[in-house]
Amino acid sequence: MKFNTKSAILVNEYYNRDRKGLVQMIVQLTGKVNYQITLDPTVWIFDDRKIEMENAFTDSTDLPEEDSEEALKRASTRWEREVTQQSSKPPVNRSINRFEKEQILKGTYLMPIKDFLKTAEIEAGASQARLVLNNEEKIISLPLLKDSLFLFAENGKPVKENGPVHVYFADGSNRDEPIKGVTKIIIE
Repeated sequence: MKFNTKSAILVNEYYNRDRKGLVQMIVQLTGKVNYQITLDPTVWIFDDRKIEMENAFTDSTDLPEEDSEEALKRASTRWEREVTQQSSKPPVNRSINRFEKEQILKGTYLMPIKDFLKTAEIEAGASQARLVLNNEEKIISLPLLKDSLFLFAENGKPVKENGPVHVYFADGSNRDEPIKGVTKIIIE
């Protein structure tokens, strides 16, 4: 097998930019967990669990009422997707048409963190999370983290400025000032 040195250098620069003061594109989840995991937000763009930014903080009471036939069709589609993808972990869009792909690659998306915490299996007795940022650390409660969302894509591109992810609380309380530059989450 022939090894392409130029490609290796580019990959190394992409994933290890922190030496030069730039962004590392992975997030580590460690601490009081049974399984330490490494998250790569650059692959979440086609994941069905993602939420569009414009829909993430809307209250269901703010949404206009839709007619019952349209609501039934949407519920039916969601049900079919859930039934057919139950065995698929993580749920990933299996087939999308060109228009849908173009739309996806233009959006700003958030990813719920709860599934990753469930996979890591947090140990009993853990009560908080230390978020390691590019230049500092912040501590938040574990229940707050479980309901949080990662901003991972802006305009269809990975978050590079103050990335790889920004943390938004599900209640939208930090919508104007998210926690930026999260590179590691340590469960304590």
